[in-house]
Amino acid sequence: MKFNIEQSIPTLLEDLKIRLSNNLKQINDLSHINFPTWKNFVTPLETLNDELSQWWAPIQHLHSVKSTPMLREAYEACLPLLSDYHTTLLQNEHLYRAYQLVEKRTLNPEQKKVIENSLRDFKLSGIALTPSEKETFKQLNEQLSLLCSSFENNVLDSENTWFLNVQNAPAGVPALRLKLAQEKAGQKNLSGYLFTLQADDYHDVITYADARELRQTFYEAYSTRASDQFPGEKSLDNTDTMKKILACYHQQAALLGFKNYAELSLETKMASSPDEVLQFLTHLVDQLKPKAQKELDELTKFSSLDKLQPWDIAYYSAKLAEERYSINQETLRSYFPAKRSVEVLFTILQKLYGIHFQERKVETWHSDVIFYDVLNKDNKIIAGIYMDLFSRENKRSGAWMDDPITRRRLDSDNIQLPVAFLTCNFAPLLTHDDLITLFHEMGHCLQHVLTQMEYAEISGIHGVPWDAVEFPSQFLEGWCWNKDVLKLFNVPNEMIQNLIASKNFQAALHLIRQLEFSIFDMRLFSEYDAAQENYIESILSDVRAKVSVIKVPNKNRSAHSFTHIFSGGYSAGYYSYLWAEVLARDAFMAFEENDIFDAMLGEKFKTTVLAKGGSENPLILFEQFRNRAADPDALLKYYGLIE
Repeated sequence: MKFNIEQSIPTLLEDLKIRLSNNLKQINDLSHINFPTWKNFVTPLETLNDELSQWWAPIQHLHSVKSTPMLREAYEACLPLLSDYHTTLLQNEHLYRAYQLVEKRTLNPEQKKVIENSLRDFKLSGIALTPSEKETFKQLNEQLSLLCSSFENNVLDSENTWFLNVQNAPAGVPALRLKLAQEKAGQKNLSGYLFTLQADDYHDVITYADARELRQTFYEAYSTRASDQFPGEKSLDNTDTMKKILACYHQQAALLGFKNYAELSLETKMASSPDEVLQFLTHLVDQLKPKAQKELDELTKFSSLDKLQPWDIAYYSAKLAEERYSINQETLRSYFPAKRSVEVLFTILQKLYGIHFQERKVETWHSDVIFYDVLNKDNKIIAGIYMDLFSRENKRSGAWMDDPITRRRLDSDNIQLPVAFLTCNFAPLLTHDDLITLFHEMGHCLQHVLTQMEYAEISGIHGVPWDAVEFPSQFLEGWCWNKDVLKLFNVPNEMIQNLIASKNFQAALHLIRQLEFSIFDMRLFSEYDAAQENYIESILSDVRAKVSVIKVPNKNRSAHSFTHIFSGGYSAGYYSYLWAEVLARDAFMAFEENDIFDAMLGEKFKTTVLAKGGSENPLILFEQFRNRAADPDALLKYYGLIE
């Protein structure tokens, strides 16, 4: 893939216009074929879509990992065109009828699934609307593409532009973070130490800084990013953008005959209704809130403070964990250098799935990035992964996986090999929490690169219901807590025992926080009321009152940086993390009950889950792996919250 695109940025928009125009001409011809079949209609259409996807993938990726003003401007200019193109296709009645005709042909099960998904997507994109309604739907899609990008840009700019420059090293902050803070100050020709709101800076200050006032300063800046309360640039306020995003989603749902966007969102997920999701979540709240309150009471007592403030939680939690388990995440860094962490991960995957990884020199977007070929037992290349692990300026915070190339059959003799991006924001030495993140993102990659599907629409992560996409990623996290895995890092036995003992530390507080996010998300989209003033904050306040045990200041604006639901594809779908985690923890227990490196069990998981892509209902795939239905209590059992 080509990532050196600086020279082509000025012509990016025109290049895209030409590509889309050529595609539409060819698609128009395809849609008027008298006797459409899989071979003469679906296959060439898939090729056109795949070529466009591969052209756009590096541009989209660079916008996240190497953003520049010129690239951002060109990228955002392209978004409406792409949105209009995809909506035009899914509102094309000739194309729709051609798919309906193909549905009547003799098809294999995977082909039937592709057609079934395609016809569903036509309906959800307004194929049955009147011409004027179609135009409205299309305009809403274009607005959403720009609004979501603006939302994400404001969050990124908030993190990068706000900083605190101090002359003296803040007591308690780890030496590694201080060293990096000195380097950041030097890059801006400043003395002392410079801390930003990038996730790694914020984590180390809020967790380890002894000065309570410093922690409060960072908490207030971080929790108000991209809002009216942000202490930095006021133009980055996402308030109006959020309102417009919600309005666009609701209008689209109304056009398609749904009561709200949550109902529309669930059409492509396993959960059947917002009520079913909320019942699942509130049942967990009922079980967990008393336990979370008990954990908070223990922490308050340990702190000797009358009341813990939000900027105290991480600090005293780290102190309590160290006292109780002799575990300090910063101390653990010496055992998890990035290179060794990747090597151990690869060793585990070779044991489980019979695959191995081989570094290859290719063009990348930064010197830190490493490309690995994925090889099978026969030493044959089956996929590739770009790994970009380290934090830097102009790179989106967090960790994610993306899919620039999808596995599909090109002809009778050739298969297009899949490629994945694995992106994180680590320091050179990882904490154990970072290790879990690395394994999590690799879990996503494995579903994409180990697929055996030959049609792009159901290959890898494509076509997988959104509330199941976190299943393989959360599943792989389990190995980070196993003693035999930790021995591969030369962690001392006593430390291993203490680390494993700490696995369920404050588990209820962690889960209740996820429940707060999930319920807020589902209610936000299912109870939408444009006439209600301060609708977003009122929903969030009500959810916090009913769910959370940690009270936050009124000026907290965490929703304004909630990229998952406002720009990251999890709108009315954040519950997916907990929904899928039930499957993930239950599946992992199969290895705990046998052998953590059981190759036969690994092969079974690979063939029944990872290889199948979006070709089958994930619940059925789970049952094929476990030989039974999922245990609804698996999540709570994994965290030791019930026997």
